[in-house]
Amino acid sequence: MGFHPQDFDGPLTRAMEHARTWLDSVPDRRIAPEMGIEEILRSLAKELPRDGTDAVRVVDELARVVEPGLMAMGSGRFFGWVIGGTMPAAMAADWLVSAWDQNSGMRFSTPGVVAVEEVAAHWILDLLGLPAGAEVGFVTGATMANFTGLAAARQHVLTRTGWDLDREGLVGAPPVHVLVGEERHATVDLALRYLGLGAPTPIGADEQGRIDPRALAEVLHRTSGPTIAVLQAGNIHSGAFDPFTECIDLAHQHDAWVHVDGAFGLWAAASPSLRHLTSGVAEADSWATDAHKTLNSPYDCGIAIVRHSTAVRAALGTSASYLVAAEGHSDPHEVTPELSRRARGVPVWAALLCLGRIGVAELVDQLVARARQLADGIAAIPGARILNDVVFTQVSVVFESDERTREVTRRLLSDGYVWMSGSRWRGHDVLRVSVSNWSTDDADVAFSIAAVRQAAS
Repeated sequence: MGFHPQDFDGPLTRAMEHARTWLDSVPDRRIAPEMGIEEILRSLAKELPRDGTDAVRVVDELARVVEPGLMAMGSGRFFGWVIGGTMPAAMAADWLVSAWDQNSGMRFSTPGVVAVEEVAAHWILDLLGLPAGAEVGFVTGATMANFTGLAAARQHVLTRTGWDLDREGLVGAPPVHVLVGEERHATVDLALRYLGLGAPTPIGADEQGRIDPRALAEVLHRTSGPTIAVLQAGNIHSGAFDPFTECIDLAHQHDAWVHVDGAFGLWAAASPSLRHLTSGVAEADSWATDAHKTLNSPYDCGIAIVRHSTAVRAALGTSASYLVAAEGHSDPHEVTPELSRRARGVPVWAALLCLGRIGVAELVDQLVARARQLADGIAAIPGARILNDVVFTQVSVVFESDERTREVTRRLLSDGYVWMSGSRWRGHDVLRVSVSNWSTDDADVAFSIAAVRQAAS
């Protein structure tokens, strides 16, 4: 089979047509998928054919079978989990990333895309007010961003005790104590499990989910040996931020590494009106965030940031005779868990360049403003009550009882034109609203409030 550039014309044209059809439908369609997975599987359930299929037909078949099973996550009326949309410049850049087909692990072999990622990394550190010399790795999502920061932390705190982790492994190593707020995100525990560090020690939190500095101080005082403290920028239910200045100072007094899970909330630092929420966060040792959430880049794009280059390169880097090392610089593969990956940072660069410094701040401010609009509108519905202080993009709603909250949630999702996920927080079943999409406007907010009112009537 020879390479013929014109072979791409037909399938790419059809893919663009299907993409435009989908995108054109998103503003008005139901959020919920039209078909469930069993129906989709029945449409796909066939043996692999003996002979190949024309590429255009493959694209058409893919769109025909899959589109009824898609959720309109890019809609301005989608408030589930913490999932952003995708801005046009970032989506177009991602298409180019696929066409260029670069394995972006080394500066030497793919200088074009790595240079773009390095500029994006510089911009991110500047926007978030983090140390200019920190290492930035583009990973799959917030889970692996937490994994990366905590891998560097594990390496650092054990090395400081004299333990050779690379040679000896974890068996027989000094126990690593990991202190977390009671309301940390589940991905922190998942990353710790991947790293063989076991269950963390939970620290009490206040009514908004912020870690209690006094409780942290008490645990630190009676903890000896290698220690990691994990703080949070943006609680999943309340959007609240831990008191960074006090907690980081306490942890560093006890020689603990401080990692900050800022999957969606770390972007508050890019807004002059919201920056106070992250005061002191720059003094931590590592940070995790996700460009697909608040920045609205396409999946997948987590961002891991580590102050100490030596620690992250020791934890994740590798060398081999066939790898061309970059003198005086870290190669991308040395600061992420992957040797091979697509150029995830390129769509991030496109999103940032398209927005500019002012645009990023306005995007974050707009998401928070929409969350407050939704909270005010829903609070006016008889029986509804907002559980949290709406300081960022999260709103947690309860009705008269757990049963009533579950029923309202069920009705809302059954209608399918607005999506807000159910959860449980502070002893209550809640209807949880996460405003993460750049396209959510006044009309989406009004429609969504009316849909909740209808579900509650």
